[in-house]
Amino acid sequence: MISSTSIALERGLPSNVDAERLVLGSILLDDNVFIDVAGQLTVDDFCLEKHRKIFRRMLELHERGERIDRITLANDLLRYNELESVDGLSYLVSLDDGLPRLPSVQAYVKIIRDKSSLRRIVATADSLMKRALMGDEEPDAILAGAEEALLKLGEAHLNDGLLTPREVIERFQGGITAFLDPSKRIKGVSTGFAGFDEMTGGLHGGELIIIAARPAMGKTALALNIAHHVAVKRGLPVAIFSLEMSNDSLLTRMLCAAAYVDGHRFRGGFLDSRERERLRKAANELVEAPIFIDDTAGVHLMDMHAKLRRLQQQTQQKLGLVVVDYLQLMSGRGRFENRTQEVSALSRGMKLLAKELDCPMLVLSQLSRAPETRQGDHRPQLSDLRESGSIEQDADLVGFIFREEVYKPDREDLRGQAELIVSKQRNGPIGKVNLVYLHGMTKFENRAEDVTDQVQ
Repeated sequence: MISSTSIALERGLPSNVDAERLVLGSILLDDNVFIDVAGQLTVDDFCLEKHRKIFRRMLELHERGERIDRITLANDLLRYNELESVDGLSYLVSLDDGLPRLPSVQAYVKIIRDKSSLRRIVATADSLMKRALMGDEEPDAILAGAEEALLKLGEAHLNDGLLTPREVIERFQGGITAFLDPSKRIKGVSTGFAGFDEMTGGLHGGELIIIAARPAMGKTALALNIAHHVAVKRGLPVAIFSLEMSNDSLLTRMLCAAAYVDGHRFRGGFLDSRERERLRKAANELVEAPIFIDDTAGVHLMDMHAKLRRLQQQTQQKLGLVVVDYLQLMSGRGRFENRTQEVSALSRGMKLLAKELDCPMLVLSQLSRAPETRQGDHRPQLSDLRESGSIEQDADLVGFIFREEVYKPDREDLRGQAELIVSKQRNGPIGKVNLVYLHGMTKFENRAEDVTDQVQ
């Protein structure tokens, strides 16, 4: 950060000295203003070193419950031998001399915050450039530093502080009428699964949704079913990051599921005329749908961030859904003490990314072997999430896919039965949604009775 006026001026860093003087002067005129300012600004937000010292002493006066004015401030600066370094009492007098009492200093506080954010970006970029020029570190370590620094800057930018009920309602899309009338509230993105949509209200922007299961339970199938519904039926852009399957394999699965064609018959070429016609129709829909697939192996968080930003600019539309298949195949840049720390950093980063892009992020995750070793009921639990407890902490919703037929293959009555178990939801109930799994098509469907109930 900047430590003196001369450096700031010489390097042309973003600053607004007049806004800083006005805010400090307003506090000296009326120390009640300090309460409004202190919750939004920190000492480091001020560009000039003398303004930092002045604000720091104001903060200490306030914490001691003392009045903030020229005399008390000058006395406190004198105690720390800082009065001369802020240009003396004459400078303190100049801050509020002739200054009118302003009804609000919020506009000037915002200017200071914005300039401070710009300086932090410059400082971060400068630090990374120096590290790259020195060449003492591995490129991955430098990229990890960039990723962590930029995500922290983004998190600070997203922090709006405390809001009054009026401000919350004014910001609510649809206004007070929509806020008070659930039927008029703007719903989340529909997944196509009636019971799940009823329980969650759809997928909402800024949410991190974790769908976890043991291998072969249908994680990818469920995610692709939801992605197809969002893109084809709702017309919203969907980005799919597949770290496990190639893009043509992924597209083949989506195509067979949409056309209700057995994947094995498709690959073998044993199709009748009706199946070919359904495939042709499904292919035409997929070609026109705003689906974007990336099968880059080992994609990093910042790569994902850059690609999603470019996609938003390209489509000129907010993303309807981002799918990541799957979390444990991702790797973080840099060095971590263990895999748990790495996965924790990835889950936190994806939550921040969902908030920044204001879109739902559906991330698939593996489970530990605990459900298989558990006697009796093999249904997954939150404690089964593999490699990191922070996945549960960061997620807004955690769902598990469970098909009992996998554990009891001899039970014909269980064939095709599937459960989507919502074990955590910040903004709604937890519970179970019964689904039907079509094996050959790797497709999940609503039960007939659920669709009937929805229509009625």
